[in-house]
Amino acid sequence: MNLNKIRIAGKVAVALALILVSAVGFAADKKAPDDRVAVVNGTIITRGEFDRVLDNELRRAAQSGQQIPGAQMAKVENSILDNLIVDELLFQESKKKGAQVKPGTVTEQLTILKQRFPSEAEFKKALEENDMTESKIRADIKRGMAIQQMLDKEVYQKVQITDEESKTFYDKNPQLFQQPERVKASHILIKVDEGAPEEKKAEARKKIKEIQQKVQNGEDFAALAKTYSEGPSGSKGGDLGSFGRGQMVKPFEDAAFSLKPNETSDIVETRFGYHLIKVVEKQPAKKTAYADAKDRINKRLKNQKLRTERQLYFDKLKKDAKIEKFL
Repeated sequence: MNLNKIRIAGKVAVALALILVSAVGFAADKKAPDDRVAVVNGTIITRGEFDRVLDNELRRAAQSGQQIPGAQMAKVENSILDNLIVDELLFQESKKKGAQVKPGTVTEQLTILKQRFPSEAEFKKALEENDMTESKIRADIKRGMAIQQMLDKEVYQKVQITDEESKTFYDKNPQLFQQPERVKASHILIKVDEGAPEEKKAEARKKIKEIQQKVQNGEDFAALAKTYSEGPSGSKGGDLGSFGRGQMVKPFEDAAFSLKPNETSDIVETRFGYHLIKVVEKQPAKKTAYADAKDRINKRLKNQKLRTERQLYFDKLKKDAKIEKFL
């Protein structure tokens, strides 16, 4: 099952908003029949519920210029049905665990949802076109929040990453914490197209040489960049910030990385024109310290463990449940 397709955990209002927003102008030709596609511990999942989700998937694909090939449709339908079954199991479990959702929090989420529409009239229009009601939206929000509350308690809060786990990951994956060499540089650019006539190139070369002479005479590089540079960084004194290899065109990169701090290059030609490059600072390649990487590692490992634990929880609920499929 694709866990990313489960639109529950704490994002109910957003998910519903996406459904309703995308539904504007896509009213169904007729109401779907309410025959069952599955029964979960005695609770029926109707064809109407299933078709509403499927229609939304198809609509989203169409709006992004894509189509779901016929060969993949069965897979998509099975995934949707599995997600609806898990959603129902989670809701049943939330009731068993006594999850309580305050009416005020439901109203707050509904208000956030309504704010995604230009007006109340547009919101009601979307409800009507999607065969929904505000009371149904409230019930869905409440349902999602109850599920989230239960998952927080039963799964998420129990997932912790120890210092030993994060340090082990750091030691076993040194390649993830290497910081490549970087330079901080400024430049002055006189633009000329690669295919420009020779007289235009000669004019640009003359101009950059005049600027180069001013630099060699000790004039301030940043001030000259503000006055003469034709690049977008000119207004910032030519400041390009820091960058690593592969971020600039090759001739520019080669020149920048060959310079020492406070050195200025000879004239460098690229497809953009002619440059003078001044390196302000060089940062050698180094490994990020564990202390600096620890929070990032913990977040990564926790997300991995959450996905695993959540799937195990879903699988257990399915194993212990009576599920009938009629799709």
